[in-house]
Amino acid sequence: MKFWEDIVVGERTEVGRHTFTADGIKAFARRFDPQAFHLDEAAAARSHFGALCASGWHTASVWMRLMVEYQRHDDEARRARSEEVATLGPSPGFRELKWLKPVYVGDTITYATEVIEKRASNSRPGWGLMSIRNTGINQKGEAAISFISVAFVERRKVAA
Repeated sequence: MKFWEDIVVGERTEVGRHTFTADGIKAFARRFDPQAFHLDEAAAARSHFGALCASGWHTASVWMRLMVEYQRHDDEARRARSEEVATLGPSPGFRELKWLKPVYVGDTITYATEVIEKRASNSRPGWGLMSIRNTGINQKGEAAISFISVAFVERRKVAA
């Protein structure tokens, strides 16, 4: 992770992409969101979606997996260049979660982040907060998911 001081508002990063399959959609739905339009093609065809589609929570979970994998890879690259790696702290939450388009079988969603705000933490010296807009865009260029997340990021230690 970059240190808070090195994070630039407006910086955009593509964190990965994922193609949703019928088996993957159903497996996620069986465990976490067992609604008929996520589990059964015939029921989904009769629903307002018109076809089997992924749970919104599935699309958000895929973002989380890709984000963690991207960050792990980025940290390894920093260490290989003998750069310091900052600690990414906890997230106090997210807001403005929107599932904008259904994600159907065969859709490939490309996930990206954009830093939209950062500020020093008043309550935790040595930490800053960053807000990022997270998006998932399908292969047609349509936004499928969008939300803003906030995370604590370690600040550089200043010599006394």
